[in-house]
Amino acid sequence: MIRQYQLVEQVRAYDPSTDEDALNKAFVYTVKMHGSQKRASGDPYFSHPVEVAGILAGMKLDWKTIAAGLLHDTLEDTLATHDELEKQFGKDITRLVDGVTKLSQLEVQGAAAKQGENFRKLVLAMSEDIRVLLIKLADRMHNMRTLHFIKDPEKRQRIARETLELYAPLAERIGISRIKEELQDIAFGELYPDVHDSITKRMATLKEDNENISIVDRVINDVKEKLTEGGLPDADVYGREKRPYSIWRKMERLHVGFEALADIVAFRVLVENIEQCYQALGIIHGAYRAVPELFDDYISNPKPNGYRSLHTTVIGPEKRRIEIQIRTHEMHEINEMGVAAHWAYKQQTGAAKEGEQYRWLRQLLEILENSQQPEEFLEHTKLELFQDQVFCFTPKGELVALPRGGTPVDFAYAVHSRVGDSTVGAKVNSRMVPLNHVLKNGDQVEIMRSKKQAPSPTWERFVVTGKARAHIRKYLRQQQRDEYSSLGKAMLQKVFESEGATFTEKGIHGILKKFKSPADDDLYARIGAGSLPAREVFYAIFPGLKDKKPVESEPVSVNKASKGVAKISGIPIRGLIPGMALHLARCCHPVVGDRIVGIITTGKGVTAHTIDCETLESFADMPERWLDLSWDSDSVAAAEVQTGRLSVQISQATGALSALTTTIAKHDASIVNLKVVGRTPDVMDLLLDIQVKDLRHLTNIMAAIRATEHVFGVERVKGK
Repeated sequence: MIRQYQLVEQVRAYDPSTDEDALNKAFVYTVKMHGSQKRASGDPYFSHPVEVAGILAGMKLDWKTIAAGLLHDTLEDTLATHDELEKQFGKDITRLVDGVTKLSQLEVQGAAAKQGENFRKLVLAMSEDIRVLLIKLADRMHNMRTLHFIKDPEKRQRIARETLELYAPLAERIGISRIKEELQDIAFGELYPDVHDSITKRMATLKEDNENISIVDRVINDVKEKLTEGGLPDADVYGREKRPYSIWRKMERLHVGFEALADIVAFRVLVENIEQCYQALGIIHGAYRAVPELFDDYISNPKPNGYRSLHTTVIGPEKRRIEIQIRTHEMHEINEMGVAAHWAYKQQTGAAKEGEQYRWLRQLLEILENSQQPEEFLEHTKLELFQDQVFCFTPKGELVALPRGGTPVDFAYAVHSRVGDSTVGAKVNSRMVPLNHVLKNGDQVEIMRSKKQAPSPTWERFVVTGKARAHIRKYLRQQQRDEYSSLGKAMLQKVFESEGATFTEKGIHGILKKFKSPADDDLYARIGAGSLPAREVFYAIFPGLKDKKPVESEPVSVNKASKGVAKISGIPIRGLIPGMALHLARCCHPVVGDRIVGIITTGKGVTAHTIDCETLESFADMPERWLDLSWDSDSVAAAEVQTGRLSVQISQATGALSALTTTIAKHDASIVNLKVVGRTPDVMDLLLDIQVKDLRHLTNIMAAIRATEHVFGVERVKGK
């Protein structure tokens, strides 16, 4: 643990304006307030905020941020109060501490709702001052470094999953790759220990192989020699080994095994200025053959987090495929430390900087505004953060970053919510495309609009951004509310008519307060949704008639009844029309966690398919047969096992099949069907049906299979 004087000296070394007394005071205060509290490791609790402050000092942040790091847990875990902190340390530091503090006293139902509310508060705080996020990331980094001390495995997994799904992507969005990579790798090791260990062992094997070490050195020497001959003798060239999580993600994305990856080590070239970057690129492309479609220019088109570099893949020395990144020394520092590398920003204490780098944060605020429940906000945020990106252009040449798999509808909402709402068509590279067309890097997208257009319910099936989904759902909720309001008003008018009374708006206004409804429409919507009987409203207006005639029970509205829950082998599914039979499609084998839709077939009921099942293409022109379905998240934990189908390619080597079945068994799954569908002297193609609990269980098994020796590839089978 860093000592008090060491921390103060470290901060003063890069920030001469440091208030040493304030830092010393914050250090003493946090030690005093945390007192005898202990961490899971047995260390004094105050060691945690001190380590967090040390991480922030390593990022060379201003002294107020360091002080807030020292104090960040005092409001949540000690008797310290907001007023006391403000009196002792001022408004700026107290605001930062308050922004990081969880809503520990919040009364919400369920862990997901509480997590959503805490994250909602964090987003609002960091939108006012991005340093709140920097403190939160440093806090999470130290907690992950000590994660192994927590005895409860379920708690460790929950923390690791939250880190992988929220905090690592947030670190990436503000460009701090060092923190992002460390968070990813620790969480990866906790969530997928077998896969992590397998990749680590294989990388260790490569290190022990003297030939491979000499190959890396020879590549560096060869590239350095070519750059020197081309007029760049001062260029720095080095090889950087990729992290296990990065390797696993690439194996997942490309559906290949470890042996098929040619870029376990990425080579970097550092030069003095942008002109030398392109000069180095020309030298390398002149000396080696470039691999088509594997070149990215993030200097002319920087990533939204400010990342800049040239990426190219070439057939390098000894005919090996190598990945080379070319950047300036300044770009390298910013790519590693993101916003923390901008000293000018560190002096800023006001609102987050405008510009492309913080566009994603404004989008999160828009999602926050359009999400009804905290769990919904959390879901949309994960969609917005946790995906690889593609870069497209407007007709005016403006860059728009989207998650991989983004569509013209996602593009339209990324430009502006009003553009998204009014979208009727799209041109990609001057060619008309359907709205569910998947965009690629470099596409130029033109959106056709109409004032009469409104978001379609079918859009939700293919959009991938949280912003688009939040706006579509908000519109659908409003549309549903309008329908309920119209229906409720008609039901109330019918009651008035049956009683021989005259319906008037004035009578409704008089009883709004009694039913705690802010407006007429709200009262009508409650009646239409079936939560408030129309006759009860009538008797509130005419209480004298209540004793003369008993209240009749009213049927639930059709809209309310149409949202039923059915079960298939104990698996609860929402969105069904009551009385209809339900089957799981055998073409795609949906499991709990998949996004699903239903297809209505006369005489057979509803068949549930995964959203990306190829079979759905034959129903594209029959929207009237589609039903929006979802797993009932409240009851799904008790569901029975389901079948997932995998296609696996393995070696014909002795013991390969045994290793495969052992891996599946180690992950608490059983094989219910195995079929050999293809065979060559070296490779065998298998079709496996395995019983799993849900999509996460199936994904973990696939990751473990992919990392198993002798396995060349594994894919989930979805389609005809």
